[in-house]
Amino acid sequence: MTGPAGPTEPASRPRFRTDGADLVVVDPVCNARYPIGTGDRPEPRPAESTGFRFPVDAAVAVRAPELVFPYVVPTCIRDDAGETVARTEHYAYETLPAGRYVVEVMAPIRLYVAVEGPLTVASADDRLAIETGSGEVHIGARSRHDRPAATVRTTADPDDLARAISTFGSGLKTTGPERSLPSLRGHPPRLEFADELSIPSGLEPPGAVELVVPPDRSAVYAAASLAAYLGATVRTGSTPRIETDGFSRRLGPTATASTPAFERAVEDVLERIFLLECVVRTEGLYTIDLDERRRLEERMDLPAADLYDAPIGDRLAAAAEIPGDALAELGPRWGLVVHTTGDRDGIASLPFLANDLAKIRAAPAVKSVGDPPPGADVGTLARAAGDPARGAQSAGTGDRAEPYVSAPAADAFEQGWLGSGVPTDANKLLHAGFEHGLDGSPAEGGIEVTLVCTDDRMAGEVDGDLYGGREDLPFAVDVHRNPTVADLRGLLAAGDVLHYVGHVEGGGFVCSDGVLDPDSLESVGTGAVIVNGCRSYRTGVALVEAGAAGAIATVSDVGNADAIAVGRLLAGLLNAGFTLRSAVDLARSRRLVGNQYVVVGDGGAAAAQAGGGVPTRCRIEPADDNYRLTVTFYHARDGMGGVSIPYIDGVDRYVLSGSSPTFSVGAGQLRRFLRLERIPVEYDGELYWSTDEALVERLD
Repeated sequence: MTGPAGPTEPASRPRFRTDGADLVVVDPVCNARYPIGTGDRPEPRPAESTGFRFPVDAAVAVRAPELVFPYVVPTCIRDDAGETVARTEHYAYETLPAGRYVVEVMAPIRLYVAVEGPLTVASADDRLAIETGSGEVHIGARSRHDRPAATVRTTADPDDLARAISTFGSGLKTTGPERSLPSLRGHPPRLEFADELSIPSGLEPPGAVELVVPPDRSAVYAAASLAAYLGATVRTGSTPRIETDGFSRRLGPTATASTPAFERAVEDVLERIFLLECVVRTEGLYTIDLDERRRLEERMDLPAADLYDAPIGDRLAAAAEIPGDALAELGPRWGLVVHTTGDRDGIASLPFLANDLAKIRAAPAVKSVGDPPPGADVGTLARAAGDPARGAQSAGTGDRAEPYVSAPAADAFEQGWLGSGVPTDANKLLHAGFEHGLDGSPAEGGIEVTLVCTDDRMAGEVDGDLYGGREDLPFAVDVHRNPTVADLRGLLAAGDVLHYVGHVEGGGFVCSDGVLDPDSLESVGTGAVIVNGCRSYRTGVALVEAGAAGAIATVSDVGNADAIAVGRLLAGLLNAGFTLRSAVDLARSRRLVGNQYVVVGDGGAAAAQAGGGVPTRCRIEPADDNYRLTVTFYHARDGMGGVSIPYIDGVDRYVLSGSSPTFSVGAGQLRRFLRLERIPVEYDGELYWSTDEALVERLD
């Protein structure tokens, strides 16, 4: 692969490289890589980032009669006036006469192709082609990644904290309905604890909305995501409410109302305005056929065109009129619910949670739930049956100073725990992980994966194609067996993923010549780590504090046979673009031993991009002569608000990510769908991969 196309490129911006006949777009921070076939060895030249009608971070000019993309992704074609002239999904063929066009390619890295001349866009099962003739085309790229642009210093006093989170909407790129798109919401500024409040200039709330919250730190936490989304001014007061011109609504009965009542009221407003603006934005730049819009219009009178340009008060009023059953049925499943113990240290994590639009709730009083926690003693049973555990002398709690805790049930893809306690069913959030996730800069040649095995009896976890096998995204996989302490210390210094298989004693890695204490590591350069050994929770925490974004660890003993199965499942899910949190959640749902695994740090970190842009799983059920196919689209790691379309014959409506539509499909349709991408599939109570021969045989 050649060097950069331009002489100077900021480290956090997308870059263009050449690799044979491919022009490769690399987002070095988001760990995304997207190859574009050009038919010949391309010779890109740096180009101006103007002329695409949308902001781009980098652009090149290249001569190519045809551009071929490795996956079918939706496109939107606009003419020189900015009007949409065509849209394509799967099995499309659009031919346009000579003119000036911009094709928006909704790939994992948002791409824009500016063409002058005739244009043809065609797609099949597994490829998308843009025919441009022999002229020059300009290609622009915009990273979906964002980072805090400023730092606010605040005390823990509720009044100061309310003023601090009033800055969270300052990064919004729009206050119109398009803010429901993740790419048009900027990251809130950082928060740092200080002796007095200090807010830099230029961080004023951009909206005309005021949130009045109870004078309680937990209540301010709960309002953070809504404040960020609406660009609202937040203050404390005796009557919790949301107000703007022409709209006012109470948020709980009084300032002395229980925190759960206030939390529910805030979440209800956020869910309603988010769904409404996702629907209404289809009247603007993205005039797609959205399934949620059609179904919402069946339930209520929805003047979408009027609401698109209406003041926010009108949209809030319309959102309040959405029937409760319609909200429950049509609103996307939320991405993240966080339970916080209200510790002062949690203040610094609020901008990152608000950036994810997390629902933030006060955690119940921390109480130990046992040692080991319920459902996590499988390793002890396995050893009794003769299956070796991955640790020695691991009984007791000497490596864990905090009690085990259990997060309340929540209807969300992922759960987090912010504060004291070791959660057995949620991501233990550590602020260091958020910061390290911003600093990551993976290798541009692909995903660097390091597999470490310290016991030959456990080699089944690292043998075979555990990572990689994707044409669109190369993986550099290195296997290291029985490393020394010095070797492992070096392996932890760089790379994207380190998957450790072996023994853990007292929180340390057992190596061929001793034990590596993770607390002795001055820095860790690996972004994501799996520590598949007994009681590795403290190990994972130390790795995150030293530099990793997130780690998957265990809270109790693990038997070898089950650990191999879970480790291989986790690797496959990370390979398919799932976040650390979602991967562990799926492992928990499929195997009892999964209850032993927990994520520490930033559980929203992902090792790789999903092939189709959004991590996906599905469930198949026989239904007469056909099958019922339920497709679940997870929220991409850049945030809520994206749209997806299942590539199934006859399906032409988009759905919001977070939805799980169900379709009746024939055997042929089902086989074609399963061939598109390697995704997890539930069938007859078992979990398969869509490419598994065993699944294909059962469906024949």
